[in-house]
Amino acid sequence: MLRKLLIGTMLASSVGVVAYAQDVGRVEVLHWWTSGGEAAALDVLKKDLESKGVTWADMPVAGGGGEQAMTALRARVTAGNAPTAVQMLGFDILDWAQQGVVADLNQIANEEGWEEVVPDALKQFSKYEGTWIAAPVNVHSTNWVWINKEALDAAGGKAPETWDELIAVLDKMKENGITPIGHGGQAWQDATIFDSVVLSLGTDFYKASMIDLDSEALGGEKMREAFARMEKLRSYVDDNFSGRDWNLASSMVIEGEAGMQIMGDWAKGEFLNADQTPGEDFVCIRFPGTQGSVTFNSDQFVMFKVGEEQREAQLMMASAIMDPGFQIAFNTVKGSVPARTDVSNEEFDDCGKKGMADLAEANSNGTLYGSMAHGHANPAAVKNAMYDVITQHFNGEISTDDAPAELAAAVEAVK
Repeated sequence: MLRKLLIGTMLASSVGVVAYAQDVGRVEVLHWWTSGGEAAALDVLKKDLESKGVTWADMPVAGGGGEQAMTALRARVTAGNAPTAVQMLGFDILDWAQQGVVADLNQIANEEGWEEVVPDALKQFSKYEGTWIAAPVNVHSTNWVWINKEALDAAGGKAPETWDELIAVLDKMKENGITPIGHGGQAWQDATIFDSVVLSLGTDFYKASMIDLDSEALGGEKMREAFARMEKLRSYVDDNFSGRDWNLASSMVIEGEAGMQIMGDWAKGEFLNADQTPGEDFVCIRFPGTQGSVTFNSDQFVMFKVGEEQREAQLMMASAIMDPGFQIAFNTVKGSVPARTDVSNEEFDDCGKKGMADLAEANSNGTLYGSMAHGHANPAAVKNAMYDVITQHFNGEISTDDAPAELAAAVEAVK
């Protein structure tokens, strides 16, 4: 697909071929896509822009979730030297927009009709006070489980659909001598599991607790059940999980050291990068109890105010991101689904087709929710307060009985 995309772009016109030979500008891109699958996906965009004469200056900051990237960005903006574009998630985008340092993309958005093809849930973050400020690259959903097919077959062969079935499979994997859950002990990874656990206890409960921040939902008996399930899942994680990057946990599943990983669909990029095939080498399912609902995040490239000499390249980057051909080429590699509603699923694998169908179903049913763990449910202060309690509990520093009250208090202190 990438080869076809680049060739088609370069052959669009003889005038275009001449233009691509010229240096039309430079984009400096700050991002945290440093794992194998992520880097391969980003390379699709880089090569597309370079074919059009845009010089790409890479500014990678390792660490999924973007906390380190935001620290690096603050230093650059404070110094008056903002990058051209920055990978960003959810409420972080709106925080930067409020500071008046982001660029206006209305010109290219209006010319290309973004308003008609970008889902409303994404526009909440792509626009600020009516102005387009970011180009969404994808829609990720976070309530997935990735299972090693051989390990699943050895555990009975049936993908779990309920909590009890999940526990039975995990017990069998443990009995078979492998780590049942590949996991990395980082706050955002703990919170990613928590997202799915809370959603599995009901969509109304997820909305009330994670989005509406209802104090009774946060501190009540159902939240205690969520923490009890987290405690149970912790018992299936190996002792060396602390600080492990998420892609290394994916590798554990790929290599058969672990049975499954509870992670967003960016994990699929790691499986594909390892030449694995859905249905043959690994199985993708929604976290048991969450089918029909989707928690999402969307990687977007926020454009920052730059000098006039960089403006053309910046708009070309925004346009390239929103091109349907690029959306297909990128998302088939990344594991996510397109940020446009008018893109065909023909070139997507079985997990990709399921992801697109699930997204459409949740969108139409009103069960598409911003992910708490990935900054799409509430601003960073709330997210980080939840992170603290969730991770302390996961590490045994707060008891299951005390955790709901601690969570409610932490949220109340910052909202």
